[in-house]
Amino acid sequence: MATTNQKVNGWALVPFVVMLVLFFCGFPIVTATLTAAATSFFFGKGKVSEKFTVFARGSGDEGVLIMLMIFALSGAFSSVATAMGGRDAVVNLGLSLVPVHFLAAGCFVIAMVMSTACGTSMGTIAAITPIAVGVGQKGGLDMLVLLGAVVGGAMFGDNLSMISDTTIAACRGQGVEMKDKFRLNFLIALPAAILTIVLLCIFGRPEVIVPIGELSYTLIKVIPYLVVLVLALVGMDVMLVMALGIVMAGIVGLVSGDITIIAFAEAIWTGITDMDQSFYLAFLIAGMAEIVKEQGGIEWLVVNMRKIMKSNKSAQLSIAALVGLADAAITNNTVAIIIANPVAKDVSRQYNIDPRRTASLLDLFSCVVQGIIPHGGQTLLACTLAASYGIVATPMEIIPYLWYCMLLGVFGILSIFIPYADGAARRDPWNWEYDCAQSKVAEKKAAMESAAAQG
Repeated sequence: MATTNQKVNGWALVPFVVMLVLFFCGFPIVTATLTAAATSFFFGKGKVSEKFTVFARGSGDEGVLIMLMIFALSGAFSSVATAMGGRDAVVNLGLSLVPVHFLAAGCFVIAMVMSTACGTSMGTIAAITPIAVGVGQKGGLDMLVLLGAVVGGAMFGDNLSMISDTTIAACRGQGVEMKDKFRLNFLIALPAAILTIVLLCIFGRPEVIVPIGELSYTLIKVIPYLVVLVLALVGMDVMLVMALGIVMAGIVGLVSGDITIIAFAEAIWTGITDMDQSFYLAFLIAGMAEIVKEQGGIEWLVVNMRKIMKSNKSAQLSIAALVGLADAAITNNTVAIIIANPVAKDVSRQYNIDPRRTASLLDLFSCVVQGIIPHGGQTLLACTLAASYGIVATPMEIIPYLWYCMLLGVFGILSIFIPYADGAARRDPWNWEYDCAQSKVAEKKAAMESAAAQG
């Protein structure tokens, strides 16, 4: 609970309000965030020079720097794997295995697999939509159902993938391992996905069966994705996993002749620079949040949230609502998670919510909202790509068919009141004294003793 020496100052939250207002006025998100960060230096007591120190402490936090490194490596892996033909191989392999009369359900499953392997919902939608729409037109498939299936499947992986920036942001922000968050999240996402597949099999059948035709793919190009997924699930350090994935994708591309050593190097650089926006936002928001916290803004938010939080369950609902509202405002689920992280962490400690559960809630509900808002990038991209094939569809028309996102939200709320997905966390409870799972306490003690001895 709050202590008497903690500052409580609602005015300290003004920089976040500035960021939202500027974003809605049409400012690019990075420019809006930079302006808001600058604003934070002029609110509250203390010299500007002192606030620079606080800003640097927040943006230079170990968790933030590790998150930035993971962003860079995951971007590089995705870029190299795409350059050597891996993304197309995953799509074509999936479509080749799908019975045509289950095309909508098949596209959903392929989008699930691809987005989980690649860690990107936008890339998945961009890769699958043109092929799916082309075949769907010939088969007389309801295009709104098909587009809803593709977007929903893409959001499945956006939420669960080990290399998704939302997973990275949620896990690093709460100080938990990705595999632990995955276990909790998967048991919530799985029933939602199964029900969605059933609905698509019933309501997504085409009027006319049209052969998809020959789609070329090379199995070896799928292997880097599988290796990354398996190694991450077994608990290998995620930065090492990403590095191995980059090397493996590069070797496959070089051996197959799809890329040269120069193209390999360029793909790595392209992937890193593709993450520029995430870098800048994480850096600026972390520093700004530290100033806001120092000035009492986070504590003010927690104190006021506490008025409606009467228990562990209501606190979980508040975390879900906080990240959902942030995403609806920002239309970027990674940024929404970064914004919500410090508040969620404080609330989790106060109401004894396992941080692995908190990371799951942040990622899950940010993806639910991101998938169904009409101004989100995912629905807008799907509509834009469909328009290139003469299919006129608006995001508002697709929303009723985003069955997976809706069901994910339902099961997410259900899991708060009936914690059926928390078995792994209950078997290995969180130790708040050492801020890690109980099974890791001995290891952390040894590391602390070693560091103390060296110091």
